[in-house]
Amino acid sequence: MNLNEVIKKRYNRISGVYELMDRMIKEEWRKNLLSQATGKVLEVGIGTGANLPYYREDLVSLTGIDFSRGMLKHANAKTAQGSFSFPIDLIEGDIQELPFQDGMFDSIVSTCVFCSVPDPVKGLKELKRVCKPTGSIFMLEHMRSENKLVGGVMDVLNPLTVRLWGANINRETLKNIELSNLKVESNKPLMSSILRELTISPCK
Repeated sequence: MNLNEVIKKRYNRISGVYELMDRMIKEEWRKNLLSQATGKVLEVGIGTGANLPYYREDLVSLTGIDFSRGMLKHANAKTAQGSFSFPIDLIEGDIQELPFQDGMFDSIVSTCVFCSVPDPVKGLKELKRVCKPTGSIFMLEHMRSENKLVGGVMDVLNPLTVRLWGANINRETLKNIELSNLKVESNKPLMSSILRELTISPCK
């Protein structure tokens, strides 16, 4: 079984309790991030659909993609129950090989996704590809602490978190963004240097 399938299986397993684990993201952080997403929006790693209630009502459309069928089951239930004013299309797929044409989206959103992507640079390059040159990528991402002691502890604990639910807690996401030839337009620390709100341009 390849790494993608291993991680997918873990997220399918925890899909029923994922939103309890996802409470590290405060409601105000979601609101602030998602209020910036406009036009034709792609959310990668949409998971159980926790972000759905926070999108602007004037969106042209929202496409959500996730590689976990278990997570998408919960997201689909939310779209069935919710009265959203914009069309929502949920797709099972891999962020590393997005099934979209180049430059399709005005805005791309990810919230705590790149800790789990097997090849994060490949995934980020896919976001660059499908984002319009004039568009923006909005991210809430946790990453390895810049504090040497805390970062060292995260390195020690990382094999356990990967084994339990497939998430790497010591990813150096800012470096991965640089390697993907993307430009960070804004970088707002939300939880010291561990959790950040990022606005990224696809053109560097």
